[in-house]
Amino acid sequence: MSDPGVAVVIEDDTDVRNLVAAVLRQSGFEVHVAPSGRVGVELVRAHDATVVTIDVGLPDIDGYEVLRRIRGSSNCYVVMLTSRGDELDTLTALQSGADDYITKPFRPRELRARIAAMLRRPRVAPEPLVAAAPAAAHPFAAQPTAPPSSVAAAAPPADPAPILEHNGLVLNAAARTAAVDGRDLPLTRSEFDLLNEMLKSNGSVRTKADLVRVVRGDYYGEDTYISDSDERAIEVHIGNLRRKLQEDPKNPRWLQTVRGVGYRLTPMR
Repeated sequence: MSDPGVAVVIEDDTDVRNLVAAVLRQSGFEVHVAPSGRVGVELVRAHDATVVTIDVGLPDIDGYEVLRRIRGSSNCYVVMLTSRGDELDTLTALQSGADDYITKPFRPRELRARIAAMLRRPRVAPEPLVAAAPAAAHPFAAQPTAPPSSVAAAAPPADPAPILEHNGLVLNAAARTAAVDGRDLPLTRSEFDLLNEMLKSNGSVRTKADLVRVVRGDYYGEDTYISDSDERAIEVHIGNLRRKLQEDPKNPRWLQTVRGVGYRLTPMR
């Protein structure tokens, strides 16, 4: 069983903190907990956390400031815990660089599924390579890479993951990197997945519900209810992408809105 790494739970509510910590421990994480934002930031730095959960309403500094400080030194996966029905919390979390959010109260299996979906899409591969086929093992196990050996060197190379290009935008799916006109784009996991999906769509319209499933992964099947909040989160992600691409909304170069439906890739120029 692979070790998924270190998780830090930043939560002032004792019951919620214990619940989240228990779920993560049962999933194989080494878990550290913090009742305040400042302590949590230090734990993330000290233990090189893989996954962090942050409550928005902390007693010393709010969750968005905690996220900002963490992002200054860590590219860990961050899940924000927000209040049910408070859309502002959701939008602010995503705009601040969170990878995902969960509204309270939540089911433990939902937390497990959300984190598993994130870890199946690693941010950056150390070298341009093709991940090995996933083993039937731990649900949070990172995708393995084959160690260098004479046997591996003799094997025929696998087909590389595609490099997608469109109007000066270049996306490398294997290395999970993107650049526009030679300028690197600092994308979150969700932003990268959405941009990759739009480039692969080759101009076909993708509905907001389609894109919710891209972001949510296996947890959101075809029969899963897609809420207005889920679709609004996609709008925020697309807005963040356009800002990072420095796209003119009146004359889009890459992402075109299809009013009332979703988005599609602009024609080649």
